[in-house]
Amino acid sequence: MRDMLLIVAYAAMGALAAGLAGAGALWLLRKRSVADSLAVVAVVTVAAMLAGTLSVARAMFLSDHDLGVVTAVCAIAAVISLAMALLLGRRVVAGSRALTAATRAFGDSDSFAAPRHAPTAELAELGRELAATSAKLAESRERERALETSRRELVAWISHDLRTPLAGLRAMAEALEDGVAADPTRYHAQIRTEVERLTSMVGDLFELSRIQAGVLALTTARMSVYDLVGDAIAGADALARQHGVCLVGQGVEPVPVEVDGREMTRVLANLLVNAIHRTPADGTVAVAAHREADSVVLSVTDGCGGIPPEELHRVFDTGWRGTAARTPPAGAGLGLAIVRGIVEAHHGHAAVRNVPGGCRFEVRLPAAV
Repeated sequence: MRDMLLIVAYAAMGALAAGLAGAGALWLLRKRSVADSLAVVAVVTVAAMLAGTLSVARAMFLSDHDLGVVTAVCAIAAVISLAMALLLGRRVVAGSRALTAATRAFGDSDSFAAPRHAPTAELAELGRELAATSAKLAESRERERALETSRRELVAWISHDLRTPLAGLRAMAEALEDGVAADPTRYHAQIRTEVERLTSMVGDLFELSRIQAGVLALTTARMSVYDLVGDAIAGADALARQHGVCLVGQGVEPVPVEVDGREMTRVLANLLVNAIHRTPADGTVAVAAHREADSVVLSVTDGCGGIPPEELHRVFDTGWRGTAARTPPAGAGLGLAIVRGIVEAHHGHAAVRNVPGGCRFEVRLPAAV
């Protein structure tokens, strides 16, 4: 037992001395290549084994011949280990440099292509993470470009929509001021109509700015979808009659939802106004609501004739108003963007798809528990 303890002590002291020397060497080489670090690790490993073996061999009073054999074996193992460490280190360094070059190209060209063969699992994982980051950045840049395009279109359309009523207001005000208005009462009524239109446009812009800034405050309460749809249909009935459109509710189930009643009423009102404007006279706009699993689906189906497939993905973009044939006399393309913003603030989803004769807007909301 005493001999075994001595052997362990001698081996530990020899290995510890080699390990401390290796730690010092690694610290001195901390700014050098990883190949140098791998070589030091290999040398330290073999040196620790050699130091422990020689310490034990001397303590055991081996013959010179046996001690020479042990030393030779350890020396050969050290040389081979060092050579293999240098070879493997060169491969790791080559892979690291390839990844560095790909990362540099990523910064220059906004796209990352990971090297095909990574020498280690860590470098392969790093390459995959950089590739995933590159894809996310590309998606982000695409969304930013689309948003910037949408904003430019919005500014252009708002400027156009403001210029027309302001020019009319100025002309009518000048006519009233100069006393040349043939029917002042009609002018006053027209001025009031244009002011209400501008007020509505400003209100939409303010609502959209709150949604995009993430400061839309919701006051939710439990209510029935049946009541929401009923109020929305009642509010849009006069506009539907004016345009000769039949407004109906089909299959509206009285399922409960947890929503802000005022904001959801605005969602349905915007969808109905949009549908009525796009539906020709004698057409029908249908509103439906039903439950699907843990969601409540509200839909508004119009008779617009359908939306071009290449434009479906832009329907809820800020400022989008479609082709000139589908654009109503009023509106700045904010209604559907507001719909999407309010629905998403309720943790829901808004979508549109073509159906025979028109298109269907669907709002999916979480069902109340």
